[in-house]
Amino acid sequence: MSLLETVVTQLPALIGVVVGTVGTMIATTVAERARWRRSQTVRWDERRLDAYADFTRAVKEIHLLALGMLSAHRPGARTPVLDRDEGLARLAEADVRHTLTWEAVLLLGDEATVRAASAWRHAVRDLEQAARALPDPPDDLAALVRQADETRDGFYRAARGSLGVRGGAVDQFRRPSVSPAPPGRARIPLSDL
Repeated sequence: MSLLETVVTQLPALIGVVVGTVGTMIATTVAERARWRRSQTVRWDERRLDAYADFTRAVKEIHLLALGMLSAHRPGARTPVLDRDEGLARLAEADVRHTLTWEAVLLLGDEATVRAASAWRHAVRDLEQAARALPDPPDDLAALVRQADETRDGFYRAARGSLGVRGGAVDQFRRPSVSPAPPGRARIPLSDL
């Protein structure tokens, strides 16, 4: 058998080896790229989660401080009363933390989450302004508190969507807007508590 006949006879096997090797290299490259993309997605999702959680803590701190300062002006409020001067000092500190966390949300959040975070931030800012206006709080404190709660729920829904987190409705754990009343008694809106 001549050299040419040997080469021609083994050519299909040689082509098969080359095609298999190239195919394996391509499959490996595609798999590596997919693995890298997944790791990047996980990495950024972790950072996004941290940004959202830090922002939530900062805004919630301002919310609670404002509620404490306004507590004496909200009949039946459960938040302990916070002295105005102490409250103002603590609000100033909390505002710095809030500003820093806001930047991370702007950087890492998707459009819907940033929009929802901004709405919550503004609603809590309205509560903060009411606390700063003491001793003359606005008449619509219950509406301000309700707005802050509703916009918080909107932020949680958007953040969950951004992170691909499933779960129940965020607002399912909110207290009902009206407390159950014993027979013969008037119902008291919980927002007034």
